[in-house]
Amino acid sequence: MTTSTSSPAASSASPARQVVVGLAERSYTVHIGHGVQRLLPQVVAALGARRAVVVTARPAEQTPDPGVPSLVVPARDGEAAKDLAAVTDLCRRFVGFGLTRSDVVVSCGGGTTTDTVGLAAALYHRGTPVVHVPTSLLAQVDASVGGKTAVNLPEGKNLVGAYWQPAAVLCDLEHLKTLPEREWRNGLGEIARCHFIGAPDLDGLPLLDQISASVTLKAGIVAADERDSGLRHLLNYGHTLGHALERATGFALRHGEGVAIGTVFAGRLAGALGRIGPERVAEHHDVVARYGLPTALPPHVSVSELVELMRLDKKATDGLTFVLDSPAGPGLVRGIAEDTVGATLAAMPRAPAW
Repeated sequence: MTTSTSSPAASSASPARQVVVGLAERSYTVHIGHGVQRLLPQVVAALGARRAVVVTARPAEQTPDPGVPSLVVPARDGEAAKDLAAVTDLCRRFVGFGLTRSDVVVSCGGGTTTDTVGLAAALYHRGTPVVHVPTSLLAQVDASVGGKTAVNLPEGKNLVGAYWQPAAVLCDLEHLKTLPEREWRNGLGEIARCHFIGAPDLDGLPLLDQISASVTLKAGIVAADERDSGLRHLLNYGHTLGHALERATGFALRHGEGVAIGTVFAGRLAGALGRIGPERVAEHHDVVARYGLPTALPPHVSVSELVELMRLDKKATDGLTFVLDSPAGPGLVRGIAEDTVGATLAAMPRAPAW
């Protein structure tokens, strides 16, 4: 991990950046920088909202003021709280406060908070504006941008959701100053996989530049393919195995850590299928390792369990499906033989016992 990656202070003197997600009348701006949370009242006023519900996983002193009468609802970040019961509870709180579809919902927290609050906003009155104030690196570089909202079922991750674009996203780097080390890794896993889908060599850049480049890449892909009909699949690089690893470990392995291992595996599988050569396969490992991320499978997860979990992946409409590299760039590859996937998994190194 480079110094510029691990320290938000490295970008403190840089001006804020704005990245537009271009979706015609539903376009919105992602503001990135120190102190951009203070723009929230301006954003809310521009929406014409008369009241707001702020769903926050942060302490009271870090919860943003929307500048209108508001209800603050505590939230719990974490996959265990990302379910339909949480969505129901939020919608009932909206009703109790008298929120209308002309008002606004504000999320303040990590990726699981933006996912859950985004889905609640999408469903309430068939769509109520939402503004995201992501407070983790993972949420700032990925979860808060693009309009994908979802919660988990016992059978799989993100199986119930909707597309609901936010009205704005405020990525305030001040929130990152208190992140524990594992939360850094959680976000770095998403940044590392950008190397293989259009934004290479981000690890040596200041934090603000890394976040801006990741958001810019995602914004361009989302603008071209909002609803996953083709190009947007690229954003799932490393995610098929990553999601399976999260489930298989009971979410002891964080999302970004799973994506990191999934990215290494994607390189190995592309090599096994003859899509890339040994040097490019090794590059997958080396890029992930440079971020200080895990590159080996957890010690006690079975290959058969991982294959079974990957069958539940949302992309798997025709056998096992992965986004894989090639000389022409990454692409979605369907119908990969389970024997090939299993053999490639079995050849992966294993981490020492936890």
